[in-house]
Amino acid sequence: MRKHGETEVFRITGARQGLADDVRGRQRRYVISMSIRTLAVIAAAVLWNVERHVAIVALVLGGLLPYISVVIANAGRERAPSPPPTFVPAPTRPAIGPADDTTEAPTDHS
Repeated sequence: MRKHGETEVFRITGARQGLADDVRGRQRRYVISMSIRTLAVIAAAVLWNVERHVAIVALVLGGLLPYISVVIANAGRERAPSPPPTFVPAPTRPAIGPADDTTEAPTDHS
């Protein structure tokens, strides 16, 4: 059993995000990127005979977004550059020192 003065203190502010939350976030980023890609391809098809320059830009964007989406979606769970320590020692209480010799205790001279 530990003494009261040897309490371990844990810091959780530097804890990483949970795996399920990380996967959910990466899936959400991928779906958003692929939705933008779908809209770009549809815009290219609609604008092909109206505004060809915009349609070509949308088509190029629709061609590049799958690669960018996969790179963004896989960019997860990297290590933090320097995470804070997870263990912080408990603060030590100052010890009571010896009594000062300059103050004398009252003596009883009876």
